[in-house]
Amino acid sequence: MRYLSWTVLTDLVLGLLILGLALVVRGEEVTIRAGHFPNITHAQGVIGQANGWFQKALGENTEVDWKIFNAGPSAIEALFAGQLDLTYIGPSPAINGYVKSKGEALRIVAGGVSGGAGLVVRGDSGINAVKDFDGKKIASPQLGNTQDVALRGWLNDNGYKLKEKGGTVQVIPLANPDQLTLFLKKDIDGAWTVEPWVSRLILEGGGKLFLDERKLWPNGQFVTTHLIVSNKFLKEHPDLVKKWIAAHVELTEWINKNPEEAKKVLNEEIKKETGKALPQNVLNESLKRVEVTYDPIASSLFKSARWAFEQGFLGSEQPDLSNIYDLTFLNEILADKGLKPVKLEITKKEEKK
Repeated sequence: MRYLSWTVLTDLVLGLLILGLALVVRGEEVTIRAGHFPNITHAQGVIGQANGWFQKALGENTEVDWKIFNAGPSAIEALFAGQLDLTYIGPSPAINGYVKSKGEALRIVAGGVSGGAGLVVRGDSGINAVKDFDGKKIASPQLGNTQDVALRGWLNDNGYKLKEKGGTVQVIPLANPDQLTLFLKKDIDGAWTVEPWVSRLILEGGGKLFLDERKLWPNGQFVTTHLIVSNKFLKEHPDLVKKWIAAHVELTEWINKNPEEAKKVLNEEIKKETGKALPQNVLNESLKRVEVTYDPIASSLFKSARWAFEQGFLGSEQPDLSNIYDLTFLNEILADKGLKPVKLEITKKEEKK
């Protein structure tokens, strides 16, 4: 009886030890709340959700819970509320989120997409040169969004004042589908927007591309989408953030090496998320103006921030964005792969010009 008791006790202890070892090996289960827009300029997020790229890279102890957004401010609000850990997003909402939180809420950790934006005008609008914008109505997707800031900044740089400030040009924030409707009705003269709407205004609205935004930037590169991470999540789970960025770099390389397959996966997922795939001609035309990259193209973000400040979107004092980037993990990953590191060539002093 005593022998049996010791046997039972020994088995129990061994069982607990094995269970404890299993728990240690298994590790903590973590859910990453990740976001993207159902848009071609969020290619890594859309494709990564479609084929489970990030889920596979992170392993069985981590679950990716995807959140779909249609506007940057909504994504930033979710991040502020602790409902989002990382997301693909445009520069203006990222800047606004950083400034609003006094630099505490987020960090930009990698690039996503460059290009894919431009100014499309009606063929009969009378706009053929920069001098032709007096009295015109130009739409943007949303007040203070990335394209809205670019439009207002470009007009200002070219000597135009907005009608709301006593000038001659009216900027009208309109959702992209409404832009196409009013474009066809001739209620607006043009729109500064992003793909696929640039292509849709041209192919479906009969418009002409007055300005491809790439022409405004060195080497034709400017940030349209990048990857931001909650600073809290970055501090609590740096290992997972690094794994995500590594998968992001590999997915970016895969997309660029397999454009036809990537295009198919992208459009199938857009159909799944929105209920409607992009017409093939729109998809093909859109992707001609889009570059998928892991480089955040920081210099363009600082110029966008200057434009936003000059238009009154960032308060009365120009913000210090010197810590908005954390490219430590990205550059470690690039070094391991024998790739050129990303450098932040804009200094704090240059940022305030």
